[in-house]
Amino acid sequence: MATAPKALIVDDHPLFRDALETALSLASGATALAVHAGSIKEALDQTDGNEFNLILLDLNLVDASGFDGLARLQSSGLTCPIVVVSASESDSIFQQAQTLGAAGYLPKSLGLQDLAAALATVLDGGQWFPETTSGATDDTDNTNRVASLTPAQRRVITGLSDGLLNKQIAYEMGISEATVKAHMTAIFRKLGANNRTQALLIYKSALGLDDHSAA
Repeated sequence: MATAPKALIVDDHPLFRDALETALSLASGATALAVHAGSIKEALDQTDGNEFNLILLDLNLVDASGFDGLARLQSSGLTCPIVVVSASESDSIFQQAQTLGAAGYLPKSLGLQDLAAALATVLDGGQWFPETTSGATDDTDNTNRVASLTPAQRRVITGLSDGLLNKQIAYEMGISEATVKAHMTAIFRKLGANNRTQALLIYKSALGLDDHSAA
């Protein structure tokens, strides 16, 4: 008997959430156990104390744009695969998602059977991305640098992006301000930045926060 996957669907469009739930059931051969969230905040609330086999994440949410939502979910310590779902279709976006650690990228233009086939691949431990035709993009270097950050370093840069002070980041992470400063030094080195402003520019560029094409 097929095991039903437990998935968190982070999308604010009810009809597409239902379509993803149907595709999950087709992919696994069992009725999917799907939990819905319409924002990153709701998603983080749902993952607090709950374990999921898979997270399906829309890029365009009320409290996230570009790959900011992916970064926030990753920095929260989640270990399950996260698959990006978006209406945006470009080689550069597919490559960014893969470099930043997503397990897949599902264009919303995919038919139900193709969605199910892609999800079956991910549920089986694989990855699924659309085929690309272009080479590296101008943002590839920045994306690779951000992808090299450790989970703790990602939490620090996320806090910095939220405008938090070192002491606030330290409180949120349960570490000392000295440790936050050590993480910041490591972040500057990895990103090739001389200060916080440069680090944030590189971070936002890698996540597409300065590009509204990701929807």
